[in-house]
Amino acid sequence: LKTLEPLGPRFVSVTYGAGGSTRERTHATVARIVRETRAPAAAHLTCVDASKAEVDEVARAYWDAGVRHIVALRGDPSIAGEKFAPHPQGYSSAADLVAGLMKIAPFEISVACYPETHPDAPSADADLDNLKRKLDAGASRAISQFFFEPETYLRFRDRVSAAGIDAELTPGIMPVTNFAAIQRMASMCGTHLPVWLGRLFEGLDELPAARQLVAATAAADLCRRLYAEDVRHFHFYTLNRAELSYAICHLLGLRPKESAK
Repeated sequence: LKTLEPLGPRFVSVTYGAGGSTRERTHATVARIVRETRAPAAAHLTCVDASKAEVDEVARAYWDAGVRHIVALRGDPSIAGEKFAPHPQGYSSAADLVAGLMKIAPFEISVACYPETHPDAPSADADLDNLKRKLDAGASRAISQFFFEPETYLRFRDRVSAAGIDAELTPGIMPVTNFAAIQRMASMCGTHLPVWLGRLFEGLDELPAARQLVAATAAADLCRRLYAEDVRHFHFYTLNRAELSYAICHLLGLRPKESAK
C-alpha cells in the first residue's frame, strides 16, 4: 500500500474471504489503512453466514473506525461449489445489503457487476435487473468482474446504458501473473479466457520476471484500449503485488502525486 499510495488512488479496497472467513483481519487491515495512510479505504462486506444484526455491527464498527466506503457484495458460499443460501436472519442479496447499510450511515457504496453475466443469474437480463436494484438501493458505482478483451466491457456498457442505468461502471483489471490460477478463477466466475492470452504465457512457468513483464504490458494495453473508448477510471485487482500495478500505472502515464508523499 505504501508503494501505491503516492499514485493517489481514489480508494483501496480490502477483500473478504469466502463465507466471511477473514472478517476480523479485514476489519483490522481497513482500520490500519485509515490510521496510517492517506488512501481512502473501502471495506468489503458480504451477506454470507451472518445475520443482519452481525453485519450491521461490522458496518457500525467500520463507520466508527473512520471508514466511509463499503464494497457491498452478496458473497460466495464458504464451501466451494455450493449454491448461495441466505442466512435465516441475514440479508438475502447485495441489494438488500445496500439498503440495510444506507439505514446505518451515509456510506459511499460500490457494488459488483458482471460483463459476462454472474454464474448464478438465470439470464443476462436478470443480471442487469439485479444490478439496477443494487444501484436503486443506494450504491453509487459498480466495479466489474475481471475480463480480458475491451469489447467485453464495451458491449456490457452499451447494454447497461440501454437499460437506463447511468451510474459509473468501473472496469476491473486483473493482471495475469499465474495463468493456472487465473484459469481457476475465471472458471469460477464465468470469465472467458481468450486463446491469445494463454499463448502469451506459454513457456514462462519458470520465468517469473518475464511473466511480470508480459502481465504489465497486456494489462496496460487493455487499459489503453478502454481509455480510447472514454473510460477514465480503472480498478486493479492487485493480489497484493504492488510493483505490478505500479508498473501498469507508470506505463499509462500516471506519476506520483506530491500531496501523497
